[in-house]
Amino acid sequence: MSRWTPALMAAIALAGCASQPPASGPAPRMADSLERPIPYPVTPPAGYQRAVRTGTRTATGAPGARYWSNRADYVIRARVIPADKRLEGSQTITYTNNSPDTLRSLQVELTMNHHAPGVVRNEPAEVTGGVNITRVTVGGQPVAAAGGQGGAQGARYAVTGTRMVIVPAAPVLPGATTRLEMEWNFRIPKEGGGGRMGWDEDNLLFLAYFYPTMVVYDDVVGWQPDPFRGTAEFYQDFGSYDLTVEAPPQWVVMGTGALQNPQEALAPAVLARYRAGIESDSVVHVLTGADFGRATTAGRGGMVTWRFRADSVRDAAFSVTRQSNWDATRTPVGDRNGDGRPEYTAIHAFWRQSAPRWAGAARDAAQSIRFLSGYTGVSYPWPHMTSVEGEGIIGGGMEYPMMTLISGYNQASDTALYSVIAHELAHMWVPMIVSVDERRYGWMDEGMTTFHEAQARRDTFPGSNPELEDRAGYLSLARAGGEGEVMRRTDFQYTGAAGGVASYSKPATNFATLRGLLGEQTFNRAWTTFLDRWKWKHPYPWDFFNTFNEVSGENLDWFWRSWFYETWTLDQAVQSVTQGPGGTTIVIADRGDAPLPARVTLTFENGQTQTLEVPVEEWLSGRRTATLTLPTTSTSPVIRVEIDAENVFPDIDRTNNVWTRG
Repeated sequence: MSRWTPALMAAIALAGCASQPPASGPAPRMADSLERPIPYPVTPPAGYQRAVRTGTRTATGAPGARYWSNRADYVIRARVIPADKRLEGSQTITYTNNSPDTLRSLQVELTMNHHAPGVVRNEPAEVTGGVNITRVTVGGQPVAAAGGQGGAQGARYAVTGTRMVIVPAAPVLPGATTRLEMEWNFRIPKEGGGGRMGWDEDNLLFLAYFYPTMVVYDDVVGWQPDPFRGTAEFYQDFGSYDLTVEAPPQWVVMGTGALQNPQEALAPAVLARYRAGIESDSVVHVLTGADFGRATTAGRGGMVTWRFRADSVRDAAFSVTRQSNWDATRTPVGDRNGDGRPEYTAIHAFWRQSAPRWAGAARDAAQSIRFLSGYTGVSYPWPHMTSVEGEGIIGGGMEYPMMTLISGYNQASDTALYSVIAHELAHMWVPMIVSVDERRYGWMDEGMTTFHEAQARRDTFPGSNPELEDRAGYLSLARAGGEGEVMRRTDFQYTGAAGGVASYSKPATNFATLRGLLGEQTFNRAWTTFLDRWKWKHPYPWDFFNTFNEVSGENLDWFWRSWFYETWTLDQAVQSVTQGPGGTTIVIADRGDAPLPARVTLTFENGQTQTLEVPVEEWLSGRRTATLTLPTTSTSPVIRVEIDAENVFPDIDRTNNVWTRG
């Protein structure tokens, strides 16, 4: 394809073309001469602009020379009491203030207070009482709950909903480290944290968001202020995790991090198969029904201890099962250390006999991790990836570093189960490596992951086009007038359907559209540049936008404004085709408000085809129509005119995209 057509000797005119305006254009609906709204420039919020001025971020989308993020390192000890559906724990958080600011308070999230009485929620939840905090110290000094008459003084903490605010005895200075210690317990909800953790059938528990976590303090908003309401997800700093889980004998535990003591926890025969599986290119059945009741050692004091260690992660979760099959294998993830040889990661799948489609889950997970390590340009960095079947807890899937919880998918197809596995594992890149603020910008998390899922599905099922499925979901709601803006805060979408489309299918469609606009090579270069720039960091939407502007060499503000900030739709049409002695005149109309180039394919009577393009600048000038004129010197008459013959762009009405000679 070419923008103009040398073979037709350039006898093509865009009627009324004026000089091209800046890509951002003037303000919308201001001038009488404009026939349509013009996307105005993208202006980041004040906090982001301040970050650019101070050098922590840049106008090109790269992290600035002064970029920083704080760090939280956790040592957690948890005791699971399955019979009582209860978890008891203690922890130490070593918190490092890498910011230039003095922190006079510390903020902690208590996600399990989503289940406390009276907490503001976006959706119903089981009320279990929330989390009971029994001890808090900062810097070795006890901190009491605020209360009493006349206001609290000195070191204290207060809990409001899912947020704890601690006032330490002394502020945490720039570059300083402080230590927080806590003890806590709670009753485990059946479908907790918005259906992201819980228990099922007295043989499975999945513990996530179970411990108090430090709230992110960053260079754009300071302390992230949004509480957990059950819908929007999470935003966390990176750190190390030393996680110890105590569980009764015959309950098998797997969690975030490398298992440090398999020989102390697993029965000898199971241990041998575990070690074989993580070194095998084929699936090894570590546990089957024949092993239930003799899977672990006897432990001590009625408990078996499992220890996991992880670094460079933003969260931790663990599963506790006693009647789950356990499959293991390994998969290559690329050359992580630059020695010219591929590295591997272990793959685990835990599933119950009631979910037979899971028999291929380890294989599907291995394929997904292998493919995404190559596609993203970022090798999977951790020692294992574990998928846990959790029918009765969750209806879809949920991700955590190295762990994912997914329903049984008994009523779905094998393709559907593969798709959700690929999706949840794709989250290991966003937000687990590229740590976005899911609570505000769910599209960066779910939209990027839906796009990655589609690429993995195309690789696994050649000939399929999952991107068209995503597009169909977006267009269905757009036609009904029910969508919300992609950039609208995740917790405050108009409806559940609007939130789903704004977070998943529309941004994924936008990325595919952007690839069609820029070309695959430029798009891939910008995409992998963004991921590489922001791995182990906290990007905001404008870092993504600016990276694409910089790598592509184009001001794409018109695209960001139209497709992320508005609910405008694309509707390009062949308005008329007139053939006569003077040649062929084609009028292309842009009836929607979202601008994109109009790519027009002409088919001639002799079977030849030619593609022209009406540049997006024509629509950005405020016009609704453009005229293409072909001279009589054309060797063969036009018999068909089609807009977007390659079906690249999300046109809301494709019935008006084609003209054929009668």
